[in-house]
Amino acid sequence: MAARRPPSSPANTLATAAFLLAILLPPFSVHGDTSAHCAPIKASDRDQIQFALNLEFLEAELFLHAALGHGLDEIAPEYALGGPPPVGAQKANLGPTIRRIVEEFGFQEIGHLRAIFETVGGVPRPLYDLSAKNFGVIFEEAVGEYFGGRLEPPFNPYLCETNFLLACYLIPYVGLNGYVGTIPNLAKYTSRRLVAGLLGAEAGQDAVFRTLLYERSHEQVQPYDNITVADFTAALSQLRNRLGMCGLKDEGLWVPPELGAENRTESNVLSLDFNSLAYARTPPEILRIVYGTGDEHRPGGFLPRGGNGKIAMDLLQDGKC
Repeated sequence: MAARRPPSSPANTLATAAFLLAILLPPFSVHGDTSAHCAPIKASDRDQIQFALNLEFLEAELFLHAALGHGLDEIAPEYALGGPPPVGAQKANLGPTIRRIVEEFGFQEIGHLRAIFETVGGVPRPLYDLSAKNFGVIFEEAVGEYFGGRLEPPFNPYLCETNFLLACYLIPYVGLNGYVGTIPNLAKYTSRRLVAGLLGAEAGQDAVFRTLLYERSHEQVQPYDNITVADFTAALSQLRNRLGMCGLKDEGLWVPPELGAENRTESNVLSLDFNSLAYARTPPEILRIVYGTGDEHRPGGFLPRGGNGKIAMDLLQDGKC
């Protein structure tokens, strides 16, 4: 049966979110965790920027397949560098407006790939699992952790617009966190200029997805009883915070006032820190989330064989016996 909970008002949802954040996440400050496993890594500009290709490839394949029914292999195969095609990616059931937005974002990702390749060189596209089954596992984990119960039928991101927007809630935000964390550690002006431009684009994409979801935030996600769009975003953000293991860096569309802008808002169209600045994440944090394992040494989730580039591959080697 579907996961069930009492009919929710925004206030009930916020109280539940605050309570569950308190009991399920490790202790942290709203400013993040400063422990060693959350500290910036030492790497060259080239390696840090190439690490971002793990998310840029993912977004390109997800958006292009959802909007057009095909991806890089048909549109810009030169950037795959012989890497395997994604598993399970498919065209989503989208109306004309959302489809055009997603298509535009997909082509933007090709521009991001080109900019990175031309500046620091590329790496082969890793293997991605973009199947409905994999998304279903991720959403099941998030909802089970947040509400208890199970999602029946399993969540399918390609079924309808709302589902696909929720799937997109998972991706660009993590990318922009990574770029925020990368820029202070870059040595060269050309590197900082590139990543600043990429950050602006990722932040814009995330803002569009969050705004579209915010407009639907109190709508029930069919066919799940009494689970709204806002509830799903809170559950997904909580999951990413737990997997990242570095404190509160991810917030749903509605938050307790103490997490709102200047402690005065409950609406949360953008996920930002105490000073309304974007949260930063390191490559290990990002891998813990994208792998879905909470361990940067153990692949899974969207990257069943692990990421590519020196940083991701070194971390995989570190985890071997």
